[in-house]
Amino acid sequence: MLYQVQFTVPSREEIDTTEDVAAFLSERTGAGWEEEETPEGVRCRVFFETPAKADAVAAQARQRWPESEPTVEERVPENWAMGWMDFFVPVACGERFEVLPPWLKDKASPDMTPIIIEPKMAFGTGHHATTSLCLAALSDLFGSDAPQPGNFLDLGTGSGILSIGLAMLGRNGKGLDIDPDAVACARENVETNGMAEHIELATGSLELLEDDEQFEVVVANILSGPLIEMAPRLRRTVAPGGSLILSGILEEQGQAVVDAYMACGLGEPERRVQGEWVALIWTEA
Repeated sequence: MLYQVQFTVPSREEIDTTEDVAAFLSERTGAGWEEEETPEGVRCRVFFETPAKADAVAAQARQRWPESEPTVEERVPENWAMGWMDFFVPVACGERFEVLPPWLKDKASPDMTPIIIEPKMAFGTGHHATTSLCLAALSDLFGSDAPQPGNFLDLGTGSGILSIGLAMLGRNGKGLDIDPDAVACARENVETNGMAEHIELATGSLELLEDDEQFEVVVANILSGPLIEMAPRLRRTVAPGGSLILSGILEEQGQAVVDAYMACGLGEPERRVQGEWVALIWTEA
């Protein structure tokens, strides 16, 4: 059983309603959502696997947009998996990686490294700009033919896709996510790709780390608000000379994130933009 949350956000001239909705839902679901422009505003439909999550998001939408009239309904998911199969196609991320679902693994490009991801209710299939920006950056920075040993931290691991990519590049590390369902999905994908001995997964965030624990590569694909709040602590996890890659950031919010990390001693990052999203990249931090 799936649980559909539907609400309509009234359009306002002073705010881009579509971006406002994207920022809200990106933080709460990894499975995507449906949007429809109506005379009343932007109508949104999003699905969850548990009624508790659906009710929580409906309540949060009601609090943020009192006129949105959120509803929660049960839906039988008979066609959900088939719907994924209908539109899910391999996606290239950078020069190195290609992301595919299990039913297309035999069609992997011989010139790229395949990452097999089961499309489920966890963020990270390579199709969303925030994930593809990160994976392309990892490919460009560390994607030489020779393995590059070292450790990594993947904060907000979602489906585990970035941890898997880093492990395929020769690194060992940790993938953390506050959502236990996401960690379960990540564990399945890690095992499918044969990377279980290289990746430690856990439910939680930075509080799980030792105070002095550092990593040569840190990636965090979450949203700008949490990234700004955790800037001092996250900065301390980057080993001297290491790399920090931040994503999940709307381009218009990028400067606020940059300011927060420059206040922690970092310089100006490289910015990569895809659509309305930006990734921030610091090397030799």
